[in-house]
Amino acid sequence: MARKHRVHRKTIKRKLMFLGLEAERELQSMNEKLPKVGSVQFDDLETVEATKFKAVSIPIAVETGTRRILDFDIAQMPANGPLAKIAREKFGPRKDKRSEARRKLFERIEPILLANAEIISDENPHYIRDIARHFPQAKHIRTKGRRPRDYGLGELKRGFDPMFSLNHTFAMLRDRIKRLARKTWCISKKKEYLALHLAIYVVHHNRSLPALQKHFRKSKK
Repeated sequence: MARKHRVHRKTIKRKLMFLGLEAERELQSMNEKLPKVGSVQFDDLETVEATKFKAVSIPIAVETGTRRILDFDIAQMPANGPLAKIAREKFGPRKDKRSEARRKLFERIEPILLANAEIISDENPHYIRDIARHFPQAKHIRTKGRRPRDYGLGELKRGFDPMFSLNHTFAMLRDRIKRLARKTWCISKKKEYLALHLAIYVVHHNRSLPALQKHFRKSKK
């Protein structure tokens, strides 16, 4: 972007920070103005920062049906799978802050959910306690994970998918934000700037949803 617009890289960095912070405020305002949510789907999207040995988790909540992104958070996590051993040898133990990020996310979306809302997640056992703590009256539906389709960037699932709204949104995130693609040369050096980039996309995503257009037209009037 700096080369294309013939500016210094710091100019691009400052613009990202400015737009990202504006987008965070816009998302908060959007959640306050739009109707409360009766059904939400929740899961973590995984990516990396600086190197593939430093994993990052992005817990995201999406409204069922409309695919409106309600909010998200970002947390560091230990590397898993074949990279786990090498990651520990290179960088030492990496603290898992996913539970803390989930609690922060739930605290922010709690005011915009109906008291008896339906919350759909996979069978991750760590979700049960956090959801019960923040949404005691909600109905927590746990669904079994499914094999991914050959397309959909590993996010869309085979057959009927009870979490289609969330998984379709995850596929869009991986496609439209190249630093989130599974196979890419783009990478986030710092998760703080990833958060700003995500905030910008989330506002654009929500404003592009056909199901929400009438609400945005009313707010303009």
